[in-house]
Amino acid sequence: MKVIVLGSGVIGVTSAWYLARAGHEVIVVDRQAGPALETSFANAGEISPGYASPWAAPGIPRKAVKWLMMRHAPLILRPQLDMAMLRWLAAMLRNCTAERYAINKARMVRVAEYSRDCLGALRAETGITYDERMLGTLQLFREAKQLDGTAKDIAVLSEGGVPFELLDRTGCLAAEPGLANSDVPIVGGLRLPHDETGDCFKFTNRLADLAAAHGVMFQYGRTIARLESESGRISGLVTDAGRLTADAYLVALGSHSPALIRPLGLKVPVFPVKGYSITVPITDPDRAPVSTLLDESYKVAITRLDDRIRVGGMAEISGFNNHLPEARRATLEHSVGGLFPNAGDLQAATFWSGLRPMTPDSTPVIGKTALPNLFLNTGHGTLGWTMACGSGRIIADIIGGREPDIETGDLALDRY
Repeated sequence: MKVIVLGSGVIGVTSAWYLARAGHEVIVVDRQAGPALETSFANAGEISPGYASPWAAPGIPRKAVKWLMMRHAPLILRPQLDMAMLRWLAAMLRNCTAERYAINKARMVRVAEYSRDCLGALRAETGITYDERMLGTLQLFREAKQLDGTAKDIAVLSEGGVPFELLDRTGCLAAEPGLANSDVPIVGGLRLPHDETGDCFKFTNRLADLAAAHGVMFQYGRTIARLESESGRISGLVTDAGRLTADAYLVALGSHSPALIRPLGLKVPVFPVKGYSITVPITDPDRAPVSTLLDESYKVAITRLDDRIRVGGMAEISGFNNHLPEARRATLEHSVGGLFPNAGDLQAATFWSGLRPMTPDSTPVIGKTALPNLFLNTGHGTLGWTMACGSGRIIADIIGGREPDIETGDLALDRY
């Protein structure tokens, strides 16, 4: 079967890899000059299946009001007269119940855990390297109420058989010795010892090279104009360089997916939620993190990537823009500078932003559409790197008519 994959981020490239390994002829089309040049470029670097949690949760509306008033706010809302934004926000609020939270988290963890297994198998098969570490993730709590609020997450972890450690301050310092240099109050933490880290950009580029060696054709620098349909099926893809045809078409365009499929009568509730990161060169390895730390107070992830520290976080709901306000950089510097003082050169850090493709229930859309040869793999939000390999394997199985290894009936577009 000939398959066209639209998008060369980590989701598109992993999908192409698994499709090629299943014996399909694969073409990847992207407007960028190479792989992973948008949302996959400088994300937080964490592969954290156990922390795969919906943004929509009980108490979030109340917390959101507080966050909006903070100087170093984890949430920034720029309201606009944008019906897509308003519909997305309303749908997210409808998911802020205990029942919906449990359902959404369970299926997110299911995909994320499977994805980690797929990544491990891919590493063993190919020997791919990407500044990877397998040293776990520590969610750090500065306040007792944060520690007390972990009960619902621990219940889901326990039910899913995900190993975890509930730590006091001493345990946190044992897991991340660099915290000993901090004067930030630490009351405890929740550690997932099986979580991993790595550079998503390096991974995606190296996997693209491996995919090309297995016959995948990458067509970069091509603007995607539209998908054409005929008799209830996709009949072709129109780009600025001409028209392409295939047996099946996979949309993996992140936040740009809705605009492409809307003319076909399909609506996918994916909206861009902007995140920021800085990449800090390490100057004192002993003061730097050894893996990933999640600063719960500011919703910031701090990750060790070889000789760099990647600091990423925040959620800005402002539509499609890539402005880099200094106030957002200051929040990232405040978090990493307070927890790991003098570990890196903050003045030399690079500053970046990316548009995370978020669904209202935080679960990606993976699977078939009403058009039998059109498929989706999008809406992974902050977890594209965490869920990439599993999502790619799942969609390759679905397109190829093979039953996936995990339950996927609640991941497709028809759940909406």
